[in-house]
Amino acid sequence: MTLKPDDSSLTPHQWRNVRRYAQKALQEAGALGVLPTPVDDILVAANVEPINDEILDSGFLRKLRSRAGDALKRALSKVLGVFDAKSGLVFVDRLLKPVKQRFVMLHEAGHGFLPWQRTMYELVEDCDHALDPEAAELFDREANAFASEVLFQLDTFAEMAADHDFEIWTPIRLSKEFDASLYASIRQYVAKSDRCCVVLVLNPPEPTNGGFEASLRRIVPSASFARTFSAYPWPNVYTPADPFGALVPLGKRRSSGKRNLVLKGSDGNRHECVAESFTQTYQVFILIHVVGSLPRPIVVPNHLNRSI
Repeated sequence: MTLKPDDSSLTPHQWRNVRRYAQKALQEAGALGVLPTPVDDILVAANVEPINDEILDSGFLRKLRSRAGDALKRALSKVLGVFDAKSGLVFVDRLLKPVKQRFVMLHEAGHGFLPWQRTMYELVEDCDHALDPEAAELFDREANAFASEVLFQLDTFAEMAADHDFEIWTPIRLSKEFDASLYASIRQYVAKSDRCCVVLVLNPPEPTNGGFEASLRRIVPSASFARTFSAYPWPNVYTPADPFGALVPLGKRRSSGKRNLVLKGSDGNRHECVAESFTQTYQVFILIHVVGSLPRPIVVPNHLNRSI
């Protein structure tokens, strides 16, 4: 599995352009440096209005779709958010957890604030596929990047995190200050880190006769980790028998504590690492960071390999 630094789905030029508009939205909303980011003020800056008294059921969606005609970007699965570009209205599934509602709102605000996006469709439906960091369409990846930059106040989250020990608990604690999900916070923590680090996101472990299996959902590396371990053979399934699977917390445990392990880089060098995990039952996060490099073993030819 080839590793890429997070947000690699946008070119540097595309990312800088979206980031510029995220900063502009924060400034126009008077929200730069305000924690947590006041989402309602961002919506005003994007000239969109949230509608809270509509249910995103099939009847309501059918009515919106009929008005949009061919200028419709349709969701691939359950609709979580809708941006009506013509009226400037935003609808969000109110059954979502509050932290996810905030991200969906900012994603829809991105469709409204990024000038090249607002005129592309008359109606935009967003689902989990669109909100996924690896969304297929550039249109959605840009809106996700906008939402993330606004939610985490550009580099503010990363700068605050740098003042604390590098550990899984740092983004967990900061998530409360930014009113963000644990997943988004841990992802932001690693993606913008100057350290050589990675987080493995696993699905919850499934019991088996031999213990459990936890499948790999996503890998989020820092830029440095992506360069150093670009060809690392990450398994798709983890069990108690492998060093990563052994970190999966079981039962009522939420964390594994810190453990040492060694990873081999793409250049053959071995790197001493510290790994730790955390779960909130929806997924398992395994955070790994490099603490030092180990010398390559010296291979001595047989004719010189004699005791002195």
